[in-house]
Amino acid sequence: MTAPSQYTVTILSNGARVATAWMPHMRGASVGVWAEVGGRHERRGEGGVAHFLEHLLFKGTGNRSARELTAAVEGVGGYLNAYTTEDHTCYYAKADASYFGRLADVLLEMYLDADFPEQELEREREVIREEILSLKDSPSQWAEDLLSESLWPDHPLGRPLTGTLKDVERIGRKHLVAFRKRHYTGRNTIFTVAGPVPHEEVLKQVREPLERLPKGTASRPVLSAHPEAAIRVADEDTGQAHFALGFHTCSRTDPRRFALRLLSVMLGENMSSRLFQTLRERLGYCYAAQSSVVAMEEAGALCIYTDLDPAKLEKAVAAIRRECARFSARPPSKKDLQMAAQYAIGQTRLALDSATQQASWMAESLMAMGRVVEPLEVERAVLAVSADEIYAVARECLQFEGAAAALVGPGLGTEDLRKMVRG
Repeated sequence: MTAPSQYTVTILSNGARVATAWMPHMRGASVGVWAEVGGRHERRGEGGVAHFLEHLLFKGTGNRSARELTAAVEGVGGYLNAYTTEDHTCYYAKADASYFGRLADVLLEMYLDADFPEQELEREREVIREEILSLKDSPSQWAEDLLSESLWPDHPLGRPLTGTLKDVERIGRKHLVAFRKRHYTGRNTIFTVAGPVPHEEVLKQVREPLERLPKGTASRPVLSAHPEAAIRVADEDTGQAHFALGFHTCSRTDPRRFALRLLSVMLGENMSSRLFQTLRERLGYCYAAQSSVVAMEEAGALCIYTDLDPAKLEKAVAAIRRECARFSARPPSKKDLQMAAQYAIGQTRLALDSATQQASWMAESLMAMGRVVEPLEVERAVLAVSADEIYAVARECLQFEGAAAALVGPGLGTEDLRKMVRG
């Protein structure tokens, strides 16, 4: 007999979705409003507008100032924040569940009624300029941004989410209003609550304001055609060399995604992984060596990152190539496969102990699959992955001839890095 799901979803008349995760043992409630629009939906000349809009929604409405909005949440011990990704934007808050109604009111007032006062727009423009300039103070993030640009050159996926200084300078109120009108619609909106709040109580609170949104149409991104990857170098005196490597992989709905995740686990997602054991424990080349998977609607990437003494970079890249070649030469052992599967399952279970992660799970499932995926379904898919499937994914993806790479550090040019990576 199948246990009842903790998830409930209601689709409103304008297409907005309300999803709840019933967590009666929790004290707090995590509440989010998600717009299915991000940096990759920006038209030419709109670079950075999705992120700029996210900032402006905090700057007041006709009813409350920016300070009053944040004080309404922080004044009861909660927090309020937001972020922008390539394919969605999230506004979220968390507090004691007894304040659920207050959290919902604040988030929906921001989402529906932010009025973008001109003085706040200009003030926030300066804030975002500083955010862009601060990138050079974080060379690891800089390397990751350069890697995205290298994986998807001349495509929205390769542009910085903040936009460039030039982009931010030209964004005006009319651009923000037009972008919100085009994308912040019922069809693109998901409202999530995870915690001890019944679904019917959530609907009673949010149905009327959410149904004020026009139905609109589902936003469609510019699709990626897997362009030829590039090699990019920022020759900077950063002390360490910050190296990022990327391979084009499958999308977030591709059946191979589970094998790809286990490949990444074995390659570099924990201290038992091959890259960590080789680069740090055996050779002592670096402090951090890690891999991760990026998955989107029609595209994806397997990424590797390390930072180390520039003098050791060439040997480290050669070691990375050798470890990747091992996966392409033979299937992993049964023991390694079992460890990777249990790690992936265990990490997901631990994450879903959090109401905030449950809210993200619901929203990301709805965006990717059109339904909330049960965690047990994912666990079964992970356990079903065979060693041969991982071997096949490795042979297909870990091709250094077409790999993207990025480096932030001193003393190397693009051709130097190209020879190290591609041979």
